[in-house]
Parts: sequence; structure tokens; C-alpha cells
Amino acid sequence: MKDIAVGTEPQDKGLPAAEPMPDTAQRYRRGMLVGTLATAGIAIAVLSWAKWYPYALKIPVVAGSHSLGNSILSGKASAPPPPSWNTALEYSLGYLGSIWQALVAGLLVAAAVEAFLPARRLLALFQARRGPAASTVCGGLLSMTSMMCTCCAAPVALNVRRRGVPVSSALAYWLGNPVLNPAALAFMAFVLPWQFVAVRVGTGVVLVFGVTLLVGRLAKETRVAEPEEDVAETGTAAGAVGRFTKALARLAVRLLPEYAVVVMLLGGFRGWLFPEAGALASWGVAAAVLLAVGGTLFVIPTAAEIPIIGALMAAGVGMGPLGALVLTLPALSLPSMLMVRRAFPGRVIVAIGFAVMGMGLVGALAMTALT
Repeated sequence: MKDIAVGTEPQDKGLPAAEPMPDTAQRYRRGMLVGTLATAGIAIAVLSWAKWYPYALKIPVVAGSHSLGNSILSGKASAPPPPSWNTALEYSLGYLGSIWQALVAGLLVAAAVEAFLPARRLLALFQARRGPAASTVCGGLLSMTSMMCTCCAAPVALNVRRRGVPVSSALAYWLGNPVLNPAALAFMAFVLPWQFVAVRVGTGVVLVFGVTLLVGRLAKETRVAEPEEDVAETGTAAGAVGRFTKALARLAVRLLPEYAVVVMLLGGFRGWLFPEAGALASWGVAAAVLLAVGGTLFVIPTAAEIPIIGALMAAGVGMGPLGALVLTLPALSLPSMLMVRRAFPGRVIVAIGFAVMGMGLVGALAMTALT
């Protein structure tokens, strides 16, 4: 018998040689690339459909007409209607008709971030390893590309935070969407006096790039659980689609019912949050405080603050009190704060709410000084 060399196996020449196992590092890199491309493709497609293309069509129209239509608060009336179920339903339907595309886009992007985007790529996108300041700036800059209202941006902010993005960076992304929206700023420049744009940009930059950094320090000892596995390392294409479907369904079930109820309540009671313009015109400083609080809690579609401010200004409300609405109306709302509460500590949400109110009062002072 012939000796068999140590470390070798006899081969059956009748069978094909076994294929080598794929290299683990190569498989990981491939997963990183595919997951990143899938997330980017979904984000570009849905934002083009819900935001970029509609804005490209609307900006020339607004530039020519210098109008964004009637106030969603009161329509053609001089004041919001008194509380009733019909009032709540009417506002909810009008609001949903304005935001449904952006809400679908926000949910799809949030699900893609959870199901497809590798954690390492997400943290690199937000520059999470470069410290809070750089990460916060990155979050604010990224927000200017998606341009969603505060509620539609909330699912994305929730999921990027749950996947490890720093608190201040996730806050900057969430608030920057409505506050630094380039299209909304263009609309404001075409419709309202220049002072409103100056106040919006000044207070918005401070809020998104400065206040969020300070508020993020409240969460210094807070830890959000890291994902159990990196999506780049696990699963097949069918598994990735399954993760995406489950993530989307979970977001919809957890967020939408509560969201709809709170929007209805706010719409029904908007006459209490925003009194008749004649009364506001005579209240002075108290009007600015009331509008700062109401603006922070109330929920509106993207850029709806512009016709609201225009209608109140035409009814005789002073520029100072109206300055309180320039930032507070778009920046936050009670529904959006409830939507993100599973990812941010309660003290952070409360702090950012009071910070927005405070910046609204700063806006009122700035508007008074400019006029």
C-alpha cells in the first residue's frame, strides 16, 4: 500500500472539487455595501416623491404669487373655531391630506435604517466617533436634505438614536428637518417680511447646532441598547426584506394610533391654544408667552407657520408676539415629542420642549428689535 501524506485527504476523481467557503471579511464588506445602497436608494426615492419634486414645482408658484394659501388654524375665518368633534375631525383630515406623503417617507426611511443600514455605516454617516460637537453639526446638516416636518422626521430620529447615534446628533437631525428646511425658508422669504427669515435662521441655527448639544449632556449617563447584530453580518436578501417589513409594521403600530388621537385633540382645541387675533393684539408680552407655548405644542404641516403668521399679522397682531411663532410652530409638537419618547430620556424631551419655548421668546425679542 502506498503511504498517504500527512495532512492530505484522498480525492474521489469522480466528484467535483468542493467550492471554497466565502471569506468572512469579504461577505461583511458585501453586506455593508448592499445595505448602504439599499438604504440610500429608498431614501432618495421616497424623498424625491414626497419632498424634493413637489418643492421644485411649488417654489416658482409661491415666488410668483407671494402666497401659501389660507391659515390651517382658521381657514378664511378671523379666528380658530371653538372646540368640537367636527372641528377636530376637520383639522385632522386637512392635516393628513398635507402630510401623508412625508409621513410615509419618514416611516420607510426609518425602517430602512433599522433593517438595511449597517451600524458602522450609520455611525460614520453621523460622525459619531468624532465627538459630540462634530456629530451634532453632522446631524443638523443631514436634516437639511430630508426637509420633513417634526412628526414625519420623528420615526427616523427615533431609529437612528436606538441604533447608537449620540443624543445631541439625533436631536439636531430631528429639529433641523423642520427648522432649517431650505424650501420653507424660501417660502418665508417670498411671503413674509425679511425680519421673519432673519429671526428663523438666527434662532434655528442656535437651536439646532447649540441648544441640542447642551441638552444632550442631560443624557450623559443614559445608555440605549445597541442592536443585537449588525445587519451587514447576518441574513439573506429575503431575511433583509423580512426585517424591513417587521420594522415598518412595528413603527406603524406603535406610533400612528397615538399620533392620530393627539392630532385630533390638538385640532379640536386649537381655538383655546390660539385665541382670537383681536385679543392677542392687546395682550403684549402675555401674547408672546402664550404663542410660544401654543406654538411648541401644536402640530402643523411643513411651512404652515407662514400662512398662520400672515393671517395673524393681517388681523393686527404685533410683530413681537408673531416672532414667537417663527421657530416654535415648526420645531416641535406634542405628537412628535410623544413619538420619540422611547429613544430619548424624558428629561431630554422636557428640556428640549422648554428650550424651544425659550428660543421662541428670544425670537419675539429679536423681532421687536428688528421692527
